[in-house]
Amino acid sequence: MSLHWTDHLIAVPVLLPLVCGALLVPLDQARHGLKFALSMGSVLGLLATAVALVVQTDGGYWNEGIGVYLAANWSAPFGIALVADRLSALMLLLTALLAAAALYYARPRWSRIGVQFHALFQFLLMGINGAFLTHDLFNLFVFFEVMLASSYGLVLHGYNAERLRASLQYIAVNLAASLMFLVGTALIYATAGTLNMADLARVAATLGPADVPMLQLGFSILALAFLVKGAMWPLGFWLPTTYAAASPPVAAMLVLMTKVGPYVILRLWLLVFPAGAGGAGFGYDALLWGGMATIVFGAGGMLSTDTSGRMAGYAAIVSSGTLLAVAGYGQPSLVVAGMYYLLGSTLAIAAFMLLIELVDRIRTPRSALLALTMEAFAIEDKPDEPVGKGVPAAMAFLALAFTACALMIAGLPPLSGFVAKFALFHALLNPADGEALLGPAGWTLMGVVFASGLVAVISMMRFGVRTFWASGVALPPRMHLSEIAPVSLLILVLVLMTVQAAPVFSYLARASDDLHRPQAYIERVLIAPSVPGPVSKGYAP
Repeated sequence: MSLHWTDHLIAVPVLLPLVCGALLVPLDQARHGLKFALSMGSVLGLLATAVALVVQTDGGYWNEGIGVYLAANWSAPFGIALVADRLSALMLLLTALLAAAALYYARPRWSRIGVQFHALFQFLLMGINGAFLTHDLFNLFVFFEVMLASSYGLVLHGYNAERLRASLQYIAVNLAASLMFLVGTALIYATAGTLNMADLARVAATLGPADVPMLQLGFSILALAFLVKGAMWPLGFWLPTTYAAASPPVAAMLVLMTKVGPYVILRLWLLVFPAGAGGAGFGYDALLWGGMATIVFGAGGMLSTDTSGRMAGYAAIVSSGTLLAVAGYGQPSLVVAGMYYLLGSTLAIAAFMLLIELVDRIRTPRSALLALTMEAFAIEDKPDEPVGKGVPAAMAFLALAFTACALMIAGLPPLSGFVAKFALFHALLNPADGEALLGPAGWTLMGVVFASGLVAVISMMRFGVRTFWASGVALPPRMHLSEIAPVSLLILVLVLMTVQAAPVFSYLARASDDLHRPQAYIERVLIAPSVPGPVSKGYAP
């Protein structure tokens, strides 16, 4: 059996940014144009690859919609297996979209401050893409470390005192999480004798009662590492400060990194602890109630802060908590709505992160403040003629973009945030055949999600009123096209998600079916054959 050239696309999301990052390292800042061209070319290549993988996984190209790539041509569970299915391909597409927006936004200013911005950005993409594709816990650790090491440099990019303090906290917390990752992985390997996820799921179902507690302890410690990255309460205290201090393009990518933890937990738990298997139900309640506590913490943070960066950070915590609660609830139809919510909330919060810097450029001149003060004490016998005042295009764009982000984050109609929350409530109130009826936990989840949306409305409206209404006469900010286009792109994608909600939900339903059929996933990975080597001429049997 030989591989078709399209099968090699599974490895491209890892290899392309790796090679591009290595080429960018020796280039100095005098060649900024070349560096941006190489970096953007890599990102566009990743975007095209992600689209191709979405088509291949959903178009029947691979059996069961699962493509397996044996990186070293060693059959699983001994070799390094990269696996592409509908969910991982969709996450690669989301990563490429956000990367293109963040990189283009950084072109005129932020990418010029540090010499290695583009190289670090490419290595960050390599780590994120590898985490979505890898099927081995140790290689997952490697990709996590590549992702985190790159993010350390990017968070420090354009450093100032505030950014330096936030970076030290961010680095310390994630180093502790990496240690937990290693300890958990070691315990799992000591118990099961394998780190390949498919083989691990097979072995876990056959473990005796004496070995199950050790396996569960290993997964518990491993989950702590993912939950630190996913900002689950009380482990997410670092996130608002880091988001507020990071530069806008880096903060936009951090929003996506926060979703890597819930993604891995969703995939691992449904694979290793599915319903009906040994240890089924392990950890689901902790994810459910911990996720709801995270939503409450994030909503309280949004209500208590008036700083836009921290507000966006707390919104990301609410989003992460919702995803963890959905994973812990254990209802397949709810997972579909949760994945749709993941896409919309990630795009909306990333767009808001890019928008914050532009909004902060709005300034009220001293002369205007003085005029407003004098008018307050002036006596005018004759009323002025009713003359309208035009709204500058920059202010109009900022107001409309902020409104779109606020509607998405709060879950109000007509954008996809409302569609996502409506789908969540519909799945809870109308369980499919074989799913449990709504109980106290479900009602609590509905109440918490609804209350968090109300809090988001209050917080975003308060910020919007202070910025666009109560500020009085304001000078429109200067904005570059490369700063407007990325925000517009992300909002346009949100609009398309709303208009094309039916095909998106259909795709996500098939992705959810894949996740809830672990046996097909296991068989597809473990029976994937290696490619036979070439036969020397004259020695063929």
